[in-house]
Amino acid sequence: MDYRKATQDDYPLILKIWEQSVIATHSFLSAKDREAIKLEIPTYFPHLVLHLWVVNHGIVGFSAIQEDCLEMLFLDEPSIGKGYGKQILNQLVKDFSIKKVDVNEQNHSAKKFYLKNGFVQIGRDAVDNEGRAYPILHLKLA
Repeated sequence: MDYRKATQDDYPLILKIWEQSVIATHSFLSAKDREAIKLEIPTYFPHLVLHLWVVNHGIVGFSAIQEDCLEMLFLDEPSIGKGYGKQILNQLVKDFSIKKVDVNEQNHSAKKFYLKNGFVQIGRDAVDNEGRAYPILHLKLA
């Protein structure tokens, strides 16, 4: 697996991957909230280090980091469940010293994924950053 730094030209593709992944994995989100978050997401991009992840010349997902925190890791919907997430996470820890990640409490598969890959819960917020009723778990690499 390879990665490359994303550019502003990649933002539409990144947003498309985000939306497809969220539809497939975030059944707890209301459609209204998903659309609101979709409008918010691009405002974060300029403040993050974004990478596109490539397998056999095809993009399978993207990651967004800020310092030692993984802010986003989303896979293209057909790539979910094929081991790419674990490969990407391992590479991020190795190459970028990722130590922290926040995850939606209702996203049981993501929570299980990070806990299985060496993270432990260190905190919880009852709402997301915008005050919506989606609790956030704060995880740290053990």
